Amino acid sequence: MGRILVGCYSAVMRLLAVLLLMPLLLILGLMAPASAQGGLVRIEGKNFIAADGSTINLKGISLGNWLMPEGYMFKFEVAKAPRQIFSAFDRLLGPERASAFWRQYRDTYITQDDIKFIKSVGFNMVRVPLHYRLFMTADGEISGEGWALLDRVVGWAAAAGLYVIPDLHAAPGGQTGINHDDGPGYPLMFYVPRDRDLTVKLWRAVAQRYSGNPTILGYDILNEPIAPYHDVATLNARLEPFYKRATAAIREVDPGRIVFLAGGQWSSSFAMFGPPFAGNLAYTYHSFWASTKRDSIQRHLNFANLHDVPLFLGETGELTDEWNERFRRLHETHGIGWSFWTFKNLDTPSTIVSIPRPQGWAEIVAYADGKRTDKPSAEVINRAVAEYLDGIRFRNGTIRWSYLASLGLKSAP
Repeated sequence: MGRILVGCYSAVMRLLAVLLLMPLLLILGLMAPASAQGGLVRIEGKNFIAADGSTINLKGISLGNWLMPEGYMFKFEVAKAPRQIFSAFDRLLGPERASAFWRQYRDTYITQDDIKFIKSVGFNMVRVPLHYRLFMTADGEISGEGWALLDRVVGWAAAAGLYVIPDLHAAPGGQTGINHDDGPGYPLMFYVPRDRDLTVKLWRAVAQRYSGNPTILGYDILNEPIAPYHDVATLNARLEPFYKRATAAIREVDPGRIVFLAGGQWSSSFAMFGPPFAGNLAYTYHSFWASTKRDSIQRHLNFANLHDVPLFLGETGELTDEWNERFRRLHETHGIGWSFWTFKNLDTPSTIVSIPRPQGWAEIVAYADGKRTDKPSAEVINRAVAEYLDGIRFRNGTIRWSYLASLGLKSAP
């Protein structure tokens, strides 16, 4: 009888402990998207499934040019790769002032105001392009200012109720063979073992840092691998084996996490892939300036139907509102989630937030691109740079509500 009473007492105390902890658990749960509380998003067939069992229709936007600068978003035509952009600002400002510029730039380009707005208009996800050099030293040590910045945006997204997809835009050695991977103009990572080792090491570190974090939807391993004008026959055969290795490293420390596999040739082809080599794999492609008819995505639909896997349109846009709407509707008709490119850009109609062009910016561009050898005056440089850093703040951009309407989102303030 005594043992029974002791057992009952223990059970009651456990129940009381759970009841006392419930308010705290509920408060903590608010830090993750409501649909992800209590677990990770998973894949069932062609669908992304939230922890509560509901299907997630992905509606996302990429935070391009923040942790991975691209020349065209500064209006540069020659200084396209990140290293060329950094060099241009070094020449304009001097290395010390340039370092201060980039610190302020990264602190300002994406803030909590941006994330709150993204949520408020109806998006449920942000895709965050990354440059490996912000997360890893030249010697391959895991270190850099990018970690704190990524932590910050993940925290803001969690508070807002958004999912996050980190995306490696620039991998060690370069995965694409074009300016935006910041490589030498060839996808050397598929030839150089050390570059592949470093890329796997980086993804393992990212996965370990965010292990079990329900705000992270999944990891987009490589952006637009293997441009079509390289040795496609050789390189394509090396893509899936690398994905297998990277996925295994991620799953060692973050089991069950979704991994996004981008096709080759600007993320346009899955021809080099066999059947899924693991669970919770999604296949992502990019498409710009394409037909809005079904034939433009039929090959992707065939792949998804053959293997019963989900598709994700990882990048698209930068065209007219009319085209955006037709292309979006095409994908939604076939149950395909999307992430448009990009959230902010300098003085353009084909983005959500247009950054005002600073006075004298044409002189900055001409010097950065080497089209003029004489450096603009200090007055011109100082004014243009100050106006640019002020213009990238969310409150100073122009919101293109018609663009949002074309995405089926909130279309007015």
